[in-house]
Amino acid sequence: MKAEDLYHAGIIVEDFEGTLEWYSEQMGYRWCEPFDGETTIVTKAGEQVIPMHVTYSMDEPRLEIVEAVPSTIWTPADSGIHHLGFWSDEVDADVARLVAAGMSLDVTGLYPDGSTMWAYCSGPGRTRTELVSRAMQPAIMQWFASGRR
Repeated sequence: MKAEDLYHAGIIVEDFEGTLEWYSEQMGYRWCEPFDGETTIVTKAGEQVIPMHVTYSMDEPRLEIVEAVPSTIWTPADSGIHHLGFWSDEVDADVARLVAAGMSLDVTGLYPDGSTMWAYCSGPGRTRTELVSRAMQPAIMQWFASGRR
């Protein structure tokens, strides 16, 4: 994990459409077509399927807007920034390094084969870190460029 691998700041919101509209009107942001579907996650409580409504800005600095999901980690942060997202060549190894440095693993997202697609880690006094498999980078970069999934 390197500073240059930072590619977005994630913001969790209650009013998804209103937030997109505000950032567009006030700052000129354009938005990718939102993902609206179910995602399988794994937490300390086990595996579950949750609804996700999320999009990224097409403009930089890149923002990720996620609609709040009650009873999960996806609730609005007091600071506004919920997490910083980094590309990772080895998500599990990077998680292990962050855990060894005092952070804790909050949740992982899985590929259909059961391998780790992304993970969130948090620690006292630190902004949550999202590690996203670099294998997803071409598809996500295409989403950024075209606005369509």
